[in-house]
Amino acid sequence: MKNMEHYIHAEPEIYTNIMRNRKQILAEIIQMEHKTYHSIVIFATGSSSNAAFGAQLYMSAKLGIPVYIEEPSISGNYMLHLDKNTLYVAISQGGHSYSTIHLVEEIQKRGGTIFTVTSDVTSPIAKAAEHVIEMGMGIEEMPYVTAGYSATILILNLLALEMALATGKVTTEQYEFDLAEMQKIATKLPALITKATKWVDERTPEWLKANRIFFIGYGSTYGVAREGETKVTETIRITAFGKELEEYMHGPYIGLSADDYVIFLEPEGILLERADKLKEFLHGHVSRVETIYANGDKAKRGDLALDIQTEELLASLFMTVPVHLLAFKVSQEKGINLEKSAFPEFDTITKSKI
Repeated sequence: MKNMEHYIHAEPEIYTNIMRNRKQILAEIIQMEHKTYHSIVIFATGSSSNAAFGAQLYMSAKLGIPVYIEEPSISGNYMLHLDKNTLYVAISQGGHSYSTIHLVEEIQKRGGTIFTVTSDVTSPIAKAAEHVIEMGMGIEEMPYVTAGYSATILILNLLALEMALATGKVTTEQYEFDLAEMQKIATKLPALITKATKWVDERTPEWLKANRIFFIGYGSTYGVAREGETKVTETIRITAFGKELEEYMHGPYIGLSADDYVIFLEPEGILLERADKLKEFLHGHVSRVETIYANGDKAKRGDLALDIQTEELLASLFMTVPVHLLAFKVSQEKGINLEKSAFPEFDTITKSKI
């Protein structure tokens, strides 16, 4: 089985292929009769949900409408109120998530239109869905997804950009500029992966001591922080939290322990000074505070500067790389076999996957 590291290194090629084939991948969205939607609702869970949060603000900025992310189980069972002026999108990379499949079926049964994003066109969700967006990356042969998470962010960003162009929300010049920025990220990813790997290798002996890690982000890196929580919990199997900057400052900081490890995901955006204030506070209470910077002009010893200068809302396209590497490297040092299910009976009993 190919491991997480293999798929991280595959991301530059996956990004380039998705961008090259974007018109084909998003053909149904591009060719549909474009109406003025009042909002977009994305249904996703797990890493798919984290990826949606990574794309949410870019999508909203390009289309000038709110973008909401909802849990399929809550919406499908308690809160399914269809709105003809809302565009619905469901994400299930592997295509086996029971709650997401159920939701897609319910929306279609009630006469709603929903586009389903998946990497497997033969999966149960693809068979159930009337409108499928194939991710253009093949099937990720690893339960702890990395490339698929990143590809989902890119697909959602491109979906919004194509819709914005079709509806006149962006000019051709703005459209081409954003495409060039995304391609720049894809081009710089190999060097970024090399740099992030070196940083993670240096820090792994310290992270092996961690019992609890907080990831703190804002803007598009809130999705990165959430993904840090998911992946560390799944792979290293210690307590991890992914918090939005202001959310952490409104309560969770009170539970701070001197033994905590705190990692900031810094896109160097509008809340940079606010994040610096929180770091100033944390340095007085814990010794393990590190920052992953999108570019890195303010990086200090022990921090990681990724050397990509771009709009902060695109930072989620590359800032998860070191987080995924952290999860993989530390889990391997701890001797955790990620190719073997920790609880093989789980899906059989809970039926969470079809």
